[in-house]
Amino acid sequence: VQLQASGGGLVQAGGSLRLSCAASGRSFSTYIMGWFRQVPGKEREFVAAINYSGGRTWYGDSLKGRFAISRDNAKNTAYLQMNSLKPEDTAVYYCAAGRGFAVATVRAYDYWGQGTLVTVSS
Repeated sequence: VQLQASGGGLVQAGGSLRLSCAASGRSFSTYIMGWFRQVPGKEREFVAAINYSGGRTWYGDSLKGRFAISRDNAKNTAYLQMNSLKPEDTAVYYCAAGRGFAVATVRAYDYWGQGTLVTVSS
């Protein structure tokens, strides 16, 4: 599976962005999809994950309510809607696909996109 993340950019605090993660291949619906973010010098942080059908989601601490993960299996694409953005949300955002347990950990994922930079100005 190859993943291509897009949709990052510069936004003012309080604004919104929607990230997309397009996957190649025909097995997209068999993978849990996740989003992580990373800033220089820190470990990759779990943001959100969604199960195969989209019927179950998980979020990192304090992100639920501002962020929403979704997927469209017909389009082989996962999304991350980010609202009420804060400067501390500034990071490179990565999408990932996996079949493991512990979806909030990087070890659950086998495939990673290249990352898309989100910058939130104050």
